[in-house]
This record gives sequence, C-alpha cells and structure tokens, in this order.
Amino acid sequence: MSNDELILTGDALEELADLFTDESRLHGSAQGVARPTSEQELLAVLRACTEKEAPVTVSAGLTGITGSGVPQGGVALNVGRMDRVLGLREEDGRFTIRCQPGVVLADLRDAIEKREFEGSDTWPEPDRAALAALREAPEQFLPCDPTEWSACIGGMTACNASGARTHRYGPMRDHVVGLRAALVDGRTFELRRDYVACTEDRAFELALENGQRISGRLPGYTMPKVKHAAGYYAADGMDLLDLFVGSEGTLAVFTEIGLRLRPAPARALGIIAFVPSEKAAVGLVHALRGEEQGAPPFPPAAIEFFGHRALDLLRVHREETEGAAEIPELSEDWHTGVFVEFHGDEEEVDEAALAFAELLEAAGCDEEATWMATEPREHERLRLFRHAVPEAVNLRIGRIQRDCPDITKLGTDMAVPNEHLDGMLALYRERLEAEGLEYVIFGHIADNHLHVNILPHTQDEYARGKEIYKGFAQEAVARGGTVSAEHGIGKLKTFLLPLLYGEEGVEEMRRVKRLFDPGWRLNPGTLFPQA
Repeated sequence: MSNDELILTGDALEELADLFTDESRLHGSAQGVARPTSEQELLAVLRACTEKEAPVTVSAGLTGITGSGVPQGGVALNVGRMDRVLGLREEDGRFTIRCQPGVVLADLRDAIEKREFEGSDTWPEPDRAALAALREAPEQFLPCDPTEWSACIGGMTACNASGARTHRYGPMRDHVVGLRAALVDGRTFELRRDYVACTEDRAFELALENGQRISGRLPGYTMPKVKHAAGYYAADGMDLLDLFVGSEGTLAVFTEIGLRLRPAPARALGIIAFVPSEKAAVGLVHALRGEEQGAPPFPPAAIEFFGHRALDLLRVHREETEGAAEIPELSEDWHTGVFVEFHGDEEEVDEAALAFAELLEAAGCDEEATWMATEPREHERLRLFRHAVPEAVNLRIGRIQRDCPDITKLGTDMAVPNEHLDGMLALYRERLEAEGLEYVIFGHIADNHLHVNILPHTQDEYARGKEIYKGFAQEAVARGGTVSAEHGIGKLKTFLLPLLYGEEGVEEMRRVKRLFDPGWRLNPGTLFPQA
C-alpha cells in the first residue's frame, strides 16, 4: 500500500464523520483521514503529509472535552486501530507494560486483571518470561482512573489524564516510564525515564534515531503547586520524558507507551454518602484529608463531590434517558453527594471505614443515605453513577446544540490549593446564580479540583458564560491554582494559557513547539490559537 493509499479522501470521509468531533461537542472537518495499525504505517502517513505540507491532527478515542483531537482541515490521523499490547518487562518484581496508543483503558485493565494479553504468544522470550512472572505475582493494576474508561492510553498520556484516584496515586505522568514517538515529518525517537534529564537551567538535547539532535531550552515559568495539566511541563533538571507527557500531541505523535504497574490494594472499599448540605460535604473533605479531628488513619484513594444541582440533573436524566434506569433512584431529601474510596489491607480499610462512619453521623447522614461497595459488581454500580453525571451534561449540551449549533460545553477544570477550596466553591455558586445560568458542579474535590459545567441555552447565555468562566480562571490563578488540572487546553481553552503564564510564558512554549514542528503542522489550533 502506498503512502497516499493510507489516507482516505473524497466520499470515504462521509462514513468517518464521527472522527471529526469529541465529547466537547466541537465539530471539525478534514480533507483526509488516516487510520494506521502500526508504527510503520503511521510514519508513512506523516511522510505523505510532509510531502504535501498538510496539517495533521492526532486523535485516538475522542473522549476528550477540549477539542484537541478535532481536526480543522488537513489530515485527521486517528491511532485507534493501533491497539495492541506489545510486551511486558519485569525487574525486581516491578512490571512495565508496553502498548500502542490506541489501547483502550477498559481493555487494558481487563487484560491486566486476567493476566492474559492477545498476541502474547508472539512476544520475545524476555516478555513471555515477564508474563509468567506476572501470573505468579500479587495482583497488579494501573492506578490512573479517568471517569471515561473508553479513553485510549495515547490520549491519556497526551493530556496527562488523572481522575478520582490521583489524590493517592498521582496523574498519568507518574506512571509513564517510556515513549516511542515520531515528529510530524516522520523522524523518530525513544525516551526512557531517568535516561535523559534537562540541565538545572532547563537546557535539553534530544537524540533522534537518524542521528540528528534537537537542542533547546524549556520555558522559565513556575508551574502551580497543585494538580496541573496546562501547557508544557517545565522544571529545573526535569526528566525530558515529562515534556511530552501532557503536550497534547503538539510536539510528537506517540507510537508506543511504557507504563509502570503497581501492586493492587488487598481491599478496596467504595462509599457514596448523601449529606444534607454542601457545607456538610466540604466539612467531610477537610476531615478526610486530616485537616480536622476524627480523620481516618490514612487518606482515601479518592474523594469525589456531587453538588445538589448535579443530583437534580441525574434525577431528570434517569427519567428521560433510555438505558439510564440502571442509575439508582435518588431520594429528594439527598442534597449533596460525597464518594470516598479507601485502599489498603483488611485492617486498614476497616479502621478507615469506622472513622468515616463517625464523620458521616456527625454530618447528619444516616445509613439509608449511604451506598457501599466491596465486591466488583457493587464497585461497578458506583462507577456507573459517577460516570452518569458528565454523561448527562454532555447529552444536555447535545440537545441544546439542536437549536444553537455554535454552543459548546463550558466545563471548568481548575484546581486551587487546599486553603481556597471553600472560597472557590462559594464563588462558583454565587456568580452563576447571580447571572441566572443553569449549571452543575461535580468532580475531584480531594484535590480541590471541581468541574463547573455551565449549560447555556442561548447565544447570549453562552457569551455571558464564557466571561464568567474567564473570571473563574483569573480567580484560580490569583489563589495559586491552575486553569486546567486534568483535561488540558485543547482548542477551546487557548485563551486561558496567558492568564496562567503571561504572554511571555506562552511565547516560550511557542519556541519549544517550533523546535519540534517548525512548520506548525501538528495539531494546529491546540494549545495556541490557529493563525
């Protein structure tokens, strides 16, 4: 197959329209679509695009909500069919798994749990030996836990995804230990953690596999000391691998990703409690984090928040949406929800659960307003509940777009230091209610990382919502926070980067971008407004 034959054009694009949008409900277009199954095919596509000077937009599962993978012309390069686990290595009881970028998180988790990988009989002997060791070892898992399990590993790496369990285990960056990648012109490189470091003054040099080298200097800005996923990662003496994790596909295209597995907890206990007020819910969070008396003996793996408007939306969603009846019925008396997950051995989890029960009693929560999960089926029930909130928001935006096609989702992704949680939550509520806008609030409150979803119904509401959104971002930055904690910037939030880093910091990012993509052809419009 020639390079050109790998890129579909013309009438074939009509059947591939689903590749031109993501969960943000931003819609795009492309003159061609490529869906490689191997690194060799992917490189051929990049070289063909280079010959024609065509822009390239990379995507995988298209579960993102910032428009990063939505093409605005050029060629849409979807790596979803690069979905094989390539191998496994073991060293001193620690396991590293290598996979293509299109591997779906749910499929990978299932394979790790069953310790069975399709095609493993063709792996090299060291990888097969590692698989044999995995089957004899304590259970392993990949801790990164975004709400959307249909996300692909490539996209999760590109935006430094995190999710509920970040509070204990960290974001995707903490689990990525290796990358193979291609520049937009098809030149390749490989990085392994702890092998290439930047200098203390942020100079770096990357060796390409063709013998060439790319040298430069990282931006000099200081990143917020909170959960953070906005712009290029830059720090003194950092591992060069971390520049590419979270770069949103603007520097290189991943062809292989190495992930470090961790021993799974002996026991996982999940609890959703519905408390009588937002104040009571936030008080629980402070206590669970050890900021008040009566805290559990160790911090939870996750703490999630569901505001009363999110619960109201779920009640409507459950009644109006086919297939949503699996969501448990919510009593009208339940005001605000808090989800907590404890990981540890039997004794640790029992002690933590007892301490949490005492906190719930003090907060005015009774047993009937509490759901508990100890078995896989029960955990799945709670996961479906958590997933139903953003799903209901996306469906609501989809319906609104029928009358106002230019409206997209306005969902914040900001995080602030612990001491500003209460103030930011109050600010969100007060400003939105003063404007009379529909909204819901939910998210990863353990890290002070709440998603405020504004649901405008008219162009006027959309314009007002965007201004309020910008004001929230300014407040988050002023309080030492970030404009994006897990979803990235994409195409929809480029106006936020200057608020965080200033114009000088954004220009420093642009200089790094030019080193790897001087023609500005890779993921145009992502991170930086399209010229």
